[in-house]
Amino acid sequence: MTAATDTDRALVDRVAKGDRAAVRLLFMRHHARVYRFVARQTGSEMMADDIANEVFLELWRQAPGFEGRSEVSTWLLGIARFKALSLLRKKKEDWIDDEAAAAVPDGADTPEVVTMKEDKAAALRRFVDALPEEHRTVIDLAYYHGQSVTDIGEVLGIPVATVKTRMFYARRKLGEALKAAGYDRGWP
Repeated sequence: MTAATDTDRALVDRVAKGDRAAVRLLFMRHHARVYRFVARQTGSEMMADDIANEVFLELWRQAPGFEGRSEVSTWLLGIARFKALSLLRKKKEDWIDDEAAAAVPDGADTPEVVTMKEDKAAALRRFVDALPEEHRTVIDLAYYHGQSVTDIGEVLGIPVATVKTRMFYARRKLGEALKAAGYDRGWP
């Protein structure tokens, strides 16, 4: 059997025995297909070139384990796909390096602001509890249970306009109570 007529499987067998010429033949037969496949997967010709070369290095390493359950070309494309996905995943993970991450401003509240918010939230809850029941219920349903004005009207069996009026007066009373207690409107 000459090199020109060797089947891909016979060439892989030769590679498994350390035949470098067999690797070159497989490279010449399949490199373009592997390269095009990876270029489509990654969108990068440079990555495709690197990965295609790695595929044939992997062929050299894995040839002894090739079981022939698929065509050699399919096996090579499988290796290429795995390498492309791994590289894309790693690239995504490396998208932000440690220095860039350290330069991102920390938007979290300071312990002082957290304490101020907790204090104000506790006071606000006390003020809500002190509202007349009709106002307290509307505020509770809207802000603590996320109900819409329409839903509150249905739950309480009152018109939407009445819900809005009660909300208006409840908010006004809460604002007055917060101001009297020395709290600014808004957070913290």
